[in-house]
Amino acid sequence: MSEGEVKKNVWVGFDLGGTKMMAVVFDKDLEILGRKRRKTRGGSDRKVSPERVAETIEMALVDAAVTADQIVGIGAGVPGPLDLQKGIILEAPNLGWENVNLQEFLSRRFKCPAAICNDVDGGVFGEYTAGAGRGQRSVLGVFPGTGIGGGFVYEGRIFRGTRSSCMEVGYLQLATEGGSAGAGPVGTLEGLASRLAISAEAAKAVFRGQAPHLNEMAGTDLGKIRSSTLAKAIEKGDTSVEEIVRRAAEQVGWAIGCLINILAPDVVILGGGLVEALPKLYIDSVRIGIKRNVLPSLADQHKLKIAELGDLATATGAAALIRQQVEQP
Repeated sequence: MSEGEVKKNVWVGFDLGGTKMMAVVFDKDLEILGRKRRKTRGGSDRKVSPERVAETIEMALVDAAVTADQIVGIGAGVPGPLDLQKGIILEAPNLGWENVNLQEFLSRRFKCPAAICNDVDGGVFGEYTAGAGRGQRSVLGVFPGTGIGGGFVYEGRIFRGTRSSCMEVGYLQLATEGGSAGAGPVGTLEGLASRLAISAEAAKAVFRGQAPHLNEMAGTDLGKIRSSTLAKAIEKGDTSVEEIVRRAAEQVGWAIGCLINILAPDVVILGGGLVEALPKLYIDSVRIGIKRNVLPSLADQHKLKIAELGDLATATGAAALIRQQVEQP
């Protein structure tokens, strides 16, 4: 190495899902060197831009005490329908983006390879690489939140289509009537069992006078009925809210049982705000749902675990993905 030449030795993972985004700098073993979290939007009237993404990465590099020319590759977990071959975000309403080639932008800006993936796929790949699914042959992840996302890793690779991500678990149809995932058929898992669906049912319980503690904390305002609020209401004795959450978790278990019959994963990982707020209640109820639908021959072939990486999962998985693409093309 000539004098003044910098050895490239860090990977960057980026999570662009939700209302906040985060850049994380990793060493070659995916140990965290630095990070930066920012709001997705720069202000009430300013939509996020690729430039804001680049600025966040630069801030993370400062926190890690490394420079941009040390980056080997950048991976980004992003929401919305994607063209994975071209690296284009086709549509991301929460970001105000259409046909944004984030992969090309990051590659040119930082002069290194870049890749994008679905944010939930990134989260599951992160758990496979460095979390609850480490060392397993196949890992199914289901993440109930405002919606319900899913992902599957098989023999070290994210399960996906040629151009697009897949495993749209929230669109599994469990009933011929009821809520939808905002598009597609009624009676979907997301429409029936997401945190938003649970909050709507809990608000009805408040209106009927069946959830006095939740009424004190949030009333019928869906925006205030968060996972932590539901957990506090249950802790204080709102049995109607507990029953709503248990029923929804069982429905998630029914769907997982169907997926186990098809995919036979070694590990099923549950993550997201609901699981973090109510781990025992939720996972116990999911087990009941799985038992209802899984084939007897597959019932004891998987382990059910809670995600370990929290909000670092997607960034970790995105960094692991670009590392894989660079080192094992």
